[in-house]
Amino acid sequence: MRTAFRSANDLAGMIRRREIGAVELLELYLERIDTLDSSINAVIWQDREGALETARAADARTVAGGDLPPLHGVPMTIKESFDIAGAPTTWGDPAFRDNIARHDCVAVERLKVAGVTLFGKTNVPLNLADWQSFNDIYGITSNPWDTERTPGGSSGGSAAALAAGLTGIETGSDIGASIRNPAHYCGVFGHKPSFGICPPRGQALPGILTGPDMAVIGPLARSAGDLEIALKVMAGPDTLDAAGWRLELPAPHARSLGDLRVAVMLESGLSEVDGAYLDMLQDLVDGIARKGATVSDAARPDVDLRDVHEIYIQMLRAATSARLPQTKLEEFQAARARLDPGDTSYLALMTRGNTMAHREWMALNERREHIRWAWRHFFEDWDVLVSPAAASTAFPHDHAGERHDRTIRVNGHEVPTTDQMFWAGFGLMALLPGTVAPAGISRDGLPGGIQITGPWLGDLTTIQVAHLIEREFGGFQPPPGL
Repeated sequence: MRTAFRSANDLAGMIRRREIGAVELLELYLERIDTLDSSINAVIWQDREGALETARAADARTVAGGDLPPLHGVPMTIKESFDIAGAPTTWGDPAFRDNIARHDCVAVERLKVAGVTLFGKTNVPLNLADWQSFNDIYGITSNPWDTERTPGGSSGGSAAALAAGLTGIETGSDIGASIRNPAHYCGVFGHKPSFGICPPRGQALPGILTGPDMAVIGPLARSAGDLEIALKVMAGPDTLDAAGWRLELPAPHARSLGDLRVAVMLESGLSEVDGAYLDMLQDLVDGIARKGATVSDAARPDVDLRDVHEIYIQMLRAATSARLPQTKLEEFQAARARLDPGDTSYLALMTRGNTMAHREWMALNERREHIRWAWRHFFEDWDVLVSPAAASTAFPHDHAGERHDRTIRVNGHEVPTTDQMFWAGFGLMALLPGTVAPAGISRDGLPGGIQITGPWLGDLTTIQVAHLIEREFGGFQPPPGL
C-alpha cells in the first residue's frame, strides 16, 4: 500500500528505521492536500510552519536514538472541535468564528507527548449536530469515495481525510455515532470508547468544562491497531481524578475469530437496513462463522429495544439542550404543551428531551441503569454484539431544512434519516464501547462498516474483534483514483 495510506503504526516504524523522515512524510501529506482536498474539503485549517518545526525536531530525536514514543513523527489532523493553542475552535458556528484557543485540550496534550506532528483541523457540521459535515464558515465536506455523498458527521472531515490519505491518524467525538458513522461511510476504523475513560476537557466551546451525558472522544484510523495505540494514549483520568484512580482496561481473551462468541443483530423493526449494505454484512458474519466463532442471530439482552431507543433520544436531546438559544427553547416548550402524550415520533421525543425537568431525567436515568445491568448479564454469555452502523452506505448530500425533516433512500423508498439513530444509540445509551471496522465494498460500490458493541470497559475487546476481522478479511481500502 502506498505510504500515504499506511497505518500510523507503520508510519512511526518507518520513521524509527529511517526509511522516511518526519519532515518528508509531513510534506507528502501537505502535497496531497494541495492536490486532492479542493474536491473533498476535509482539512479546513493548517499550521504548516509550526508542524514543519515539530517534524524537524522529531527527525533530530530519531538521529539521537533512544526510546521513541508510539506515534513518533506521525502527521496528524484533528476534528475542529478540539482545542489547539492558537487555532480557531468554532464548531462550525459563525458566532465563534474569531474564537482562538489559548491552550491545547487534554487529548491534544497527550497525543503530542505520544509523538504526533499535529498540522491541521478537519471539518464538522454546525454544533456537531448532523450526519453530514457542512457549515457556513468552512463549507461542505464530501466523501472521497463519491464526492456527491456525505462523509458522515460530525467527525466527517476526520474520516474523509483518513480515507483520502491526507493524514496519518485522527480523533473525533461521538454522542450520536459521530465517530462511528463517518468511519462506516468512508471505509475506515473508528472507536467510541466507554463513557468517561477519555477526558474531553478542551473539546468544547469557550468556558465549558463539563462534558455532556453520553458524549465521548475517541480515535479514527486506517487500522485496528492504530485505534488501540491512540486509545491507550488518550485514555486515563484527568487531573482532578488522577490522584485517586487509574484506568486498567481488561485485556481481550480472543486470539482468533474461533475463540469468539458473537451475537448478531443485522435487522430491526426500528430502522430498516438497505439490502446492498445488509448483504455485505451478512457475508462478513457468515465468514466469521466459518472461522469457527460461535454465532447467534437470536441472542439479545433482556431489554425492550423500542424502550431503549426512546430513552436514548430523550436523553440525547436533554444532553445537547444546553446549546439551544433561548428563543428555540421557548419554541420547544410551546410545542411540548401541544404534544399528544402517546406521540413517540422522533420530533416528539426530541421535544420532550429538549424541555426535560431534572426529575424527568432522573427517572430515565434509573431506567437506563436497569438496561445497563441487562447488558452486563448479556455479556456474561457473549463477547460482542455486531450490527450495522447505520441504515445504508453513504447517502447524497442534502442540506435543506431541519435534519428531522429529511429522508434517505433505503430499499427503493424514502425513510426518515433519523430512523437510523437506533443503530447509533442502542449501545451508546448504556455507555458501552463500540468499534466500527470496514466490512468490505457493497454492490453499490461504496464502503460499509460493521459495528462491534462490547461490555462496559470492554474497549480492548471490541478493538481486538476489529483487528481479527481485519486480519482475516481485509481492512481499509483506498478510494479508487486516490
